[in-house]
This record gives sequence, structure tokens and C-alpha cells, in this order.
Amino acid sequence: MATSGYGTALGVIYAAVELGKKVKVYVDETRPLLQGSRLTAWELMESGVDVTVICDSVAGSLLKQGRVDCILVGADRVAENGDVANKIGTYTLAVLADKHDVPFYVAAPVSSFDFSLASGEEIPIEERSGEEVVEGFGMRTGPEGVDVYNPAFDVTPHGLVTAFVTERGVLFPPYEESMRTLRRKSC
Repeated sequence: MATSGYGTALGVIYAAVELGKKVKVYVDETRPLLQGSRLTAWELMESGVDVTVICDSVAGSLLKQGRVDCILVGADRVAENGDVANKIGTYTLAVLADKHDVPFYVAAPVSSFDFSLASGEEIPIEERSGEEVVEGFGMRTGPEGVDVYNPAFDVTPHGLVTAFVTERGVLFPPYEESMRTLRRKSC
């Protein structure tokens, strides 16, 4: 529902299923707004894809158990060096993937690449209301007056990204070179 038609990250999954690959998807709930459990899981179920929702903190255990072949995420913004801003928790997944030698792929349309930003340090990170965390969906889960840090995104360094999947092909490291080629084709 984030994009029309085939989509971005889910488009990769749909393509694999159409090619006859056996696909099992573990979807992080994506706290605090639960987009993974509310939206992503629904979209995959509607498409007949085998999907299981997990608490965000379960991902490490699944990786340790060897139950994950790859991690696939989307991107809200990609800097020229390949640093990726995406929903909060993406960086954690990239670190876990690196620790467990699991490929970490970013599926993003070329329109998400911002060549005006040299690195992820230049990507502004939105901070959202603390009420989303301590009173999400109308139910108080934290004490009144507690401080809350609620960034909507985090930045994953390009060194943790195995490859980018775009509508113009797959970009591999070294990203200085592959991004330069993508930039030339985009102009």
C-alpha cells in the first residue's frame, strides 16, 4: 500500500513467488505503529504468501537459529554513498544480519536515491510523538510523564548492505562506483 502496483520490497517477494520459489516471510511488527503486523502481513496474506508476524526483538533469535536466508527491507531515502534511511529498526536488522552472515538487501525505487546527500549523516530523522510509544492506539502502556525518544527512522551504513534492488537493476559494492553509474543513468 506504500506504492502502487507491484511495490518495492514486497515486489521482490511477489516476483520470487511467481518464479515458483518457496518463500516464507517473517514480518517484524514494526513498533510503535505496527505497520508490519497491520499492513505488510495483510498485503502478503492477501497475495497468498506464507507470512508470520514476529515481535521486533525476535529477529535475532530467528537468525541465530538459521531460520532466515536473507533480510529484505525497503528504503525511504538512500544517500550517494549508499547509507540507507528506513523505518526504525532497520539498522538493528542490518547489524544482526552482519553478525550472522545473512545477506541484507535493500529494495528501493531509484526515486529514493538522493544524490544531493553525501552520506546518511545528512539525512534528517523525524522524531515523532512519544504518545505513539506510551499510549499507542489509545491504550496507556507507560507511566504518565515519562520521557520518550521516538525516531521514525534510523540510518544503516552502506557497509552493512549486501546489495540494492532497483527497477533499473541490482547495485553491488563498491557503492561509489555503482551509485555513480545509477546517477548517470538517472540524469
